[in-house]
Amino acid sequence: MFQALRETGALFLWNEIMSNIKKAAILGASGYTGVEVIRLLQHHPKLEISALTGHSRAGERAGDVFANTAHLGLPDLQDWQEVNWPDIDVAFACLPHGASQETIAEILPHVPTVVDLSADFRLRDPELYSKVYGRPHNFPDILEEAVYGLSEWARESLREAKLIACPGCFPTCTLLPLLPLLKDELIETSSLPISAITGVTGAGRKASLGLTYTELAEGAHAYGVGSHRHAPEIDQIIERVTGQKTNVSLTPHLVPMNRGMITTTVVKLKEPNTYNELRESLKATYQDSKFITVLPEGDIPQTRHVRGSNRCHMNVFRDRTAGTAIVIAVIDNLTKGSSGQAIQNYNLSQGWEENLGLDIIGFFP
Repeated sequence: MFQALRETGALFLWNEIMSNIKKAAILGASGYTGVEVIRLLQHHPKLEISALTGHSRAGERAGDVFANTAHLGLPDLQDWQEVNWPDIDVAFACLPHGASQETIAEILPHVPTVVDLSADFRLRDPELYSKVYGRPHNFPDILEEAVYGLSEWARESLREAKLIACPGCFPTCTLLPLLPLLKDELIETSSLPISAITGVTGAGRKASLGLTYTELAEGAHAYGVGSHRHAPEIDQIIERVTGQKTNVSLTPHLVPMNRGMITTTVVKLKEPNTYNELRESLKATYQDSKFITVLPEGDIPQTRHVRGSNRCHMNVFRDRTAGTAIVIAVIDNLTKGSSGQAIQNYNLSQGWEENLGLDIIGFFP
């Protein structure tokens, strides 16, 4: 389309279109969430990639880091200090926990919007952050400014936000189906055991013996048992929505697949006759949502149906134990659980349609 406009001499329209294009930088572009932002931004009509950074891959071509991007004409990777930040409209920070806060503190005065995909600005209490992540939070004043970007529950607060803290993948997959039920006071907060399964990309791209093929294939295992870092994040948002403190029990499991996440939570009903209201609560909450589907009764959510998309599928099931129900949700951990939600949040911060650039169907098969 752009080439046709140039060739027909429609310069006014061409200039108007280009003046509305915002420039994006991707920090940590050599990781999985970084390349996922790259993939998704190819579909975005109002964002172009102007800078890519990578600490250990600076100076390399993007196509050499990820061969699937070789034809896109992307800028080479560089150190983040080399970027001309006043020229950038939005920075997507796909950096490791700990490293993100330092870099963001440096660039935040120069960039209109920063979307952080790490955990560094999710927890509002710096002491809790230090306890959970084993390092101090050095910028509590900036922490106060961050908007927690669980998109469907933060639309108003995201408008014109300067620093957006994207939720973790487990909190996203867990909170989206639970928050309506908690808000409508249909389930108890005192007992929320969450069992979760995730693909290997959730661990990042770093080299590790435990993530090699022979260590992962033909098996599955739990990890972070009783102490996973995302549990306090889930607690924080439930307390914010309900006003009640809780301590969820989150048990994640790693399985040999690249993408995908499923969470299963057994919930206690406040009243035995409220089971039918659970599905109605979900349907009413998300009836106008562009990315959330409450499946027909009896349909079980499957990760293969959301793979590569920004969608979340969910459903509620009767349990054989009286007074309880089973809530299941699935997302792609790299998309709705990270990079896709980051772009959705930026869309909302600009007052754009939140599905801009994200109306892509999942991979199948």
